[in-house]
Amino acid sequence: MADPRDVLIIGSGPAGHTAALYTARANLKPLVLEGEPSSTSDQPGGQLMLTTDVENYPGFVDGVQGPELMTIFKEQAARFGAEYLTVKANKVDFSSRPFSVWADDEEYRARAVIIATGARSLMLGLESERKLLGYGLSTCATCDGFFHRGEEIAVVGGGDSAIEEAIFLTRFADKVTVIHRRDQLRASKIMQDRAFANEKVAFRWNSIVDEVLGDGKVSGLRLRDVETGDTTDLPVTGVFVAIGHAPNTDVFKGQIDMDENGYITTYEGTRTNIEGVFAAGDVQDHTYRQAITAAGSGCMAAIDAERWLEAQSGD
Repeated sequence: MADPRDVLIIGSGPAGHTAALYTARANLKPLVLEGEPSSTSDQPGGQLMLTTDVENYPGFVDGVQGPELMTIFKEQAARFGAEYLTVKANKVDFSSRPFSVWADDEEYRARAVIIATGARSLMLGLESERKLLGYGLSTCATCDGFFHRGEEIAVVGGGDSAIEEAIFLTRFADKVTVIHRRDQLRASKIMQDRAFANEKVAFRWNSIVDEVLGDGKVSGLRLRDVETGDTTDLPVTGVFVAIGHAPNTDVFKGQIDMDENGYITTYEGTRTNIEGVFAAGDVQDHTYRQAITAAGSGCMAAIDAERWLEAQSGD
């Protein structure tokens, strides 16, 4: 069996690539299991691989395509010696050191592990939604609201996140219609009051999305009334799906502390309850979920891992 690596990074995206960059420059020769191509965020490059224009990442005056940005991240880390394997971790053992991680029946061992598997936005499950993701359909108002100045758009969902996004989007759009499958919101009372008081926010109750309309770009939604079964078309030029997120942590269940929603619990920066295992990015962040915050926590995890390994060598 090969000698254990100093650092093994599970997942890529802004957090994984930044952790790889920093640990590589610290001469820790990280191995990155970057994931496998798929239609979710649990893939090489994470959610930005499903994004078109990124205009809020510092350093790109004219914006940058999500996949291009992740390619730059990866190439920069590889330049300093980070090694990448396009495989998905399917089993881990954190019960003893060195830690073991399996992918495609191959075992990889490491003295320290950084988890950066990200989180995925829950989607409606429509083929039309998949085709128009990044072309008027988004899961991030903070990222893409700016593109809809003066337009009429829609938000799908009824919880706090959906209502918060709807209110935020009124800064740009002329009208924001909230689509909700029930006849009342699940959001907190204070968020409901803010939405009802905002003249730019409208509601379509007891409605679900049957199809996202548009040829190459969103032009509307086909809605179905859950009580009558009748369908109507709502013309909009943007759709924000806000029905929740799920962290990519199934493989770590029973191995590491998580909160009730499956996000990895971190302490004192990026440390987990297992000494030598660190977590960065959306896999442990259910608040900000931005590329720049993920990259920042990837840097933190790398520094935490480097210092932890240095302390171990001095024991």
